[in-house]
Amino acid sequence: MVPGAATPAAVRAVGWGWRHAGRRSWAIDGLDLAVEPGERVLLLGASGSGKSTLLHGLAGVLGGEEEGDALGSLLVGGRPASAGSAALVLQDPDAQVVLARVGDDVAFGCENAGVPREQIWPRVREALDAVGLDLPLDHPTSHLSGGQKQRLALAGALAMRPGLLLLDEPTANLDPAGVREVRDAVERVTRESGATLVVVEHRVDAWLPVIDRVVVLGAGGVVADGPPEAVLAERAEELARDGIWLPGRRLLPDHVPSAQGPVLLDAAGLAVGRDPSASVLGGLDLAVRSGNATCVTGPNGIGKSTLALTLAGLIPPVAGRLEASAALARGANPAPHRWRSKQLLSRIGTVFQDPEHQFLTGRVRDELAVGPRGQKVPDGEIRERVDDLLVRLRLDRLAEANPYTLSGGQKRRLSVATVLASRPDVLVLDEPTFGQDATTWAELVALLGVLRDEGHAIVAVTHDEHVVDALADLRLDLAHEGVPA
Repeated sequence: MVPGAATPAAVRAVGWGWRHAGRRSWAIDGLDLAVEPGERVLLLGASGSGKSTLLHGLAGVLGGEEEGDALGSLLVGGRPASAGSAALVLQDPDAQVVLARVGDDVAFGCENAGVPREQIWPRVREALDAVGLDLPLDHPTSHLSGGQKQRLALAGALAMRPGLLLLDEPTANLDPAGVREVRDAVERVTRESGATLVVVEHRVDAWLPVIDRVVVLGAGGVVADGPPEAVLAERAEELARDGIWLPGRRLLPDHVPSAQGPVLLDAAGLAVGRDPSASVLGGLDLAVRSGNATCVTGPNGIGKSTLALTLAGLIPPVAGRLEASAALARGANPAPHRWRSKQLLSRIGTVFQDPEHQFLTGRVRDELAVGPRGQKVPDGEIRERVDDLLVRLRLDRLAEANPYTLSGGQKRRLSVATVLASRPDVLVLDEPTFGQDATTWAELVALLGVLRDEGHAIVAVTHDEHVVDALADLRLDLAHEGVPA
């Protein structure tokens, strides 16, 4: 066992349930579950089945009576779950960035846990190496990409050497190489320390070599539990109906590239960056065309999200040219970053990497109506669009909920749906499918395919090879085609 590691913790849930304040339905109701010390468990279930709620409960961060209602008991190491009883890596890596520098952020948990100072910095460097975040300790956390923040959050958790490690979609924003690197780091640390592991992931394949047990949550609590091979083989059809990603199963046929449509956005020698004085990526030539989908891929930190924000008109190019066609500009300035918000609304819609960055109202239903209302769409048509999207994306039972109380996967569906409701000429989407079970993934991609076939242009930043196969007319791989500035 690694020196300084905590004792591997057992987990016990007896009739446990949780309901968020103001919600009628229970996120989890009457859960019975036992996880032995040192077990490595993959927790599966449809989006919204309560997986994240369980992890938050085990970490002791659900809040008190003012935050919601609880049932039964939830124990970690024989004691009621409380803050500090486990290390938790959240779905949203932004939510876990605490300090301004990489090294300080990784050290934060250790300092709070009272780890001796002489042990902290060796742990910090070891954890950063383990997750493949090769950056100086004084590197600003504000300059990290979404995938790099995900690695940072995991490094902070690993540095604490917890008795119970809880991971909520830890590889959702990582490139394929990063997925393997992070998985292997988790396997190595838990094997050496003996820590108990509970990981939530929709994609089963990557974690099968690491885990020794699969638990599936459903409406009736635990609906399947056992060795991975047995659960996946014996319950395959049932799991598929519940939206579980099963290894080797394709959801949509590969897309046959469409004929090239008219150019709506034309980039030549484009350089992009968050800082106008410094670019992270340069020398890009790209034509965004009507009726075509472009998938932008590449490793974490190369500049995919920055390129998306530039194409969406939300930040100006650092150098080069980005112009809208006359058909897209419709009398506005050819440079999209000079458009007013009302001009952007009907021309270019954006889905940010972090869903919460675009929520504007206190109700899911109202959120979907914001864009169409700003476009002066008639009330009857707005209701039809909103009701259709609520049902198709399984958000109808959450229509009156506050968007910020949704699960990570539900927030992602809502953020994509807000743009689908507005139906702009160009859709720029940053990781549009993360956190989705197989059913909602297929529905989201199918909806995007319909818009593409109707003549809308789609630009999707993604690490999801299934999205590329099912949607793309053009793949822009920045690892090969992007020229570093």
